[in-house]
Formats: sequence, C-alpha cells, structure tokens
Amino acid sequence: MPVKTIGIFGAGPALGLAVARRFGREGFRAALVARNRERLAEMTAALSGERIEAAGFPADLTDRAAALAAADAIEARFGPIDVLEYSPAGDDDLRRRPSQLDVATMTPLLDKFILTPIALAGRVLPGMLARGDGGLLFALGASAKYPMPGLASAGVALSGLRSYVHTLHTELAPQNVYAGSLVIGALIEGSAAHQNASAWGSGDRPLPLVSADDLAGRFWDMYAKRDRVEDEATAEP
Repeated sequence: MPVKTIGIFGAGPALGLAVARRFGREGFRAALVARNRERLAEMTAALSGERIEAAGFPADLTDRAAALAAADAIEARFGPIDVLEYSPAGDDDLRRRPSQLDVATMTPLLDKFILTPIALAGRVLPGMLARGDGGLLFALGASAKYPMPGLASAGVALSGLRSYVHTLHTELAPQNVYAGSLVIGALIEGSAAHQNASAWGSGDRPLPLVSADDLAGRFWDMYAKRDRVEDEATAEP
C-alpha cells in the first residue's frame, strides 16, 4: 500500500508538530509548511528522530503563490497530498473591535484565513476526487463560531472559512473526500500565543489551555471516522 502524505500548512512547534506525530504514527509522511526555516529544520529533525519521514517547505501563507508553490514542491518530493491540514498561527492583528476594522487590517487576514486555504483546497481536490479519498482539516479559533466584539477581525475571516468548510463537507462527503473544522476555544499549550499569554489575559485570571496532543488526536479521529463536519475543543481555566 502506498505511503500517504499529510501536508501541514502553518506548521508550528505545538499543534503542527503534534498533528505530524499523530498522523505519523498511522504511517503518514509529514510535509511541514511555515515561514521560519530554522524552526522547520528543528521540527523535521525531531520527527526524523521518531522515525517519521518528514520534510520542511518554507512559505508565507499570506502569499497564495508561495503557498501553492509549496504544495507543488510537496507533491514533487512525496507524491499526492492525501490530507491537507491548515492551521496558521494567529500572529496578525486579531484583537480589533468591529468599529476599528478597515481594509488595510482585513486584507492580510482574508488572504491567510480565506483565500489561501481556498486556493490550496482547489489545488489538491482534483487529485483527491480522482483517487476517491482524501482529507481537508482546518483549525479555527472560537470567534469563527461565536461572535466576539474584541476579536472581530479574526471572527470576520474565520467565520467565512468555517462556512466554506461546512459547505465543502456537504458536497464532498458522497465522494469519500472529507472536510472538517476543529474550533479551538482556548490557548494551545506551548504555542506562540501561549508563550505571549499576557497579551491575551485578563488581570490575574488564568487562561484556559488545551493540549496540542489532544487536538491532534481529535483531528485524526475526525479524519478516520468522518462522522462529523466539526469538533470543538475548550478547556476550563
């Protein structure tokens, strides 16, 4: 049986690495896409040390051409992308109220959280449909589902992506290609946002955390069972 490949777009040392490990335990190769070349090298070395075949592909996900070129490079090295997981870091200006939104603020967010994932899905879907198998997995912040005035810039972009995933799931499910979203309502332990938790906190109130390993397990369960379009991960502080 051919070895399958997961392309992790927006791979970081928390969720991205955990997803690579979880799918790697199921025999997948991991193709990691992120901007930071040094971090990519560290993550691929860690995976290789765990006997998971992995390679890094540098790209800025706000640049659709670069993201599509990374998909081309993955397929040139590993063959078809069997599962595409999209979870870019939320390091943009996400904490704006509705009255503060403007085109300059929203353009890079729409590029990263709507236009690039749509372009990538369009790039890999023809092959998945031809093979009659595949998976598209998207990590979303809670503002994608629950309107939050303090996170309006994130919510506008992510709610659009969530709507896209839901409609895509309905269309693709009869053709054995899965699309699903994981709504994450807490900081991911070990992520960049967690490390900068003071920017997200509220006084002395502790911030809720979720484990990257738990999220990766949820992604695997969603892909393997294909019994739901969405899962939700929250944690009590």
